[in-house]
Amino acid sequence: MKKITLSILSIVLFTCFSIAQTDTLKNKKDGHYYFIKVKDIEALDVQSQGRTGTCWSFSSLSFLESEIIRKGKKPVLLSEMFVVRNAYYEKAVRYVRMHGSTNFSAGGAFHDIPFIVKKYGIVPEQVYAGLNYGEEKHNHAELDAILKAAVDEVVKNPQKKLTSAWKTAIEGILDAYFGKIPNEFEYQGKKYTPKTYSESLGLNMDDYVSIGSFTHHPFYKTFVLEVPDNWLSENIYNVPLNEMEQLINDAVMNGYSVAWGSDVSEKGFSFKNGLAIVPEDEATITVAGKDNKHFSDAGAEKISNAFDEPVKEKQITQEMRQEAFDNYETQDDHGMHITGIVKDQKGTKYYIVKNSWGKDNFASGYFYASETYLKYKTIDFMVHKDALSSEMKKKLGIK
Repeated sequence: MKKITLSILSIVLFTCFSIAQTDTLKNKKDGHYYFIKVKDIEALDVQSQGRTGTCWSFSSLSFLESEIIRKGKKPVLLSEMFVVRNAYYEKAVRYVRMHGSTNFSAGGAFHDIPFIVKKYGIVPEQVYAGLNYGEEKHNHAELDAILKAAVDEVVKNPQKKLTSAWKTAIEGILDAYFGKIPNEFEYQGKKYTPKTYSESLGLNMDDYVSIGSFTHHPFYKTFVLEVPDNWLSENIYNVPLNEMEQLINDAVMNGYSVAWGSDVSEKGFSFKNGLAIVPEDEATITVAGKDNKHFSDAGAEKISNAFDEPVKEKQITQEMRQEAFDNYETQDDHGMHITGIVKDQKGTKYYIVKNSWGKDNFASGYFYASETYLKYKTIDFMVHKDALSSEMKKKLGIK
C-alpha cells in the first residue's frame, strides 16, 4: 500500500511539475497575450520608488541584487536611498562648482551606482530606509524643491565668496530628510561600515559597463551620453543596433540580468496593461487622463485592442532610433531591470521587465517589453562585462 501511494504521489507531483513548466503568463487578467518563459533570472521583490525621480537607483540596485544571487551570495535588499542621499550631495557639489550650469534634479544614470558604491560603500535596506520625514512611502517633492533652492542661492554667491558652511548646510538638509548615514552598523550578527559591507558582497564595481547605440558617435568607441540626467558626464560604449540587441539577448540567455534605460512616453507603453509595444498603427491607442504619480504620464489609462492580443509592430531601423533621439522623442525617462525573456503565441520575443512602481498591475509590478520596443526606445543598458563575448570585448577594448 505504501509503495502504491508513493507511486501515485510521484505521478501527481510530476504532473503538477509538468503543468508548471508549461504554464502560460498573461499581460492582464482579460488579455490574450500568452507568454511562455524562455529564460527567467532570479530577482528580489518589486519595490516602489514612490513619488520620486529615483528609478535609476531602484533599477540599478535591483540589478546588483540579482548579481549577488548570480554569484551565489545570500540575497539582500540594498538601500536605494543610501545611494540617492549620497548622489544628491555629489550633485550639489558639482552644480555649485559649475556655477549652476549643469543639471540638478532627482534623476540619475546607471553609472552613478558604481561611482557612489566605490566612494561611499552600500548598506542593506534594513539599515537605511531613508524615510526620516514622517512618511511611510518615498516622496521627494518638498526635498527636491528645498535642495534646488539652496544650491541656487549658493551659486548666486551673495557674499562674493563662498563660505565654509554651505556644504554642511546641504548635508543638514539631507540628514533631515533621509537620516544620518551610519558610520558603523550591525547586520545579521556582524559589524560593518558601509565600505566593508560593500566589500563583503563580492561585487567589483569596475566590472559593469554601460552600452548604447547611436550614429552621432563612432561605433565601438565610448562617448559621453548627452542626456540631462548624466550629471557625472560618464561615457558609455557605442555599438550598432543589431549588436546591441544581440548583446542583451546573449546576456539574458547566459544568466546575466540587465539594467535597462528607456523612454516610456510612447503610446504603446502601458504599465497597467503590462506591455511595452510599438504597434504599426498607433492611432488605435487612445489615452485617457493622466497619471503623474511616477513623474510621467506612463501610467495613464490607455485603451486599444493592441493591448488585448498581439498586433503587428513597426520595423525598427538604426535611422529611426537616431531620429527619435535627435528630436527628443526618445529620452532617458526611466530605469528598469530586465530579468528574462518570453515568447508569445506567435513566437514574438518579449523581455520580462521588473519595474519600480510597486505591484499595482496584473503582473505584480512586472511588464513585458517587445523586442521591437527595446530596439526602438533603449537609451542605454548596464551589464556585467563577462556577459559580453570575447569578440565584443576585443572590439570595445574591454579586458
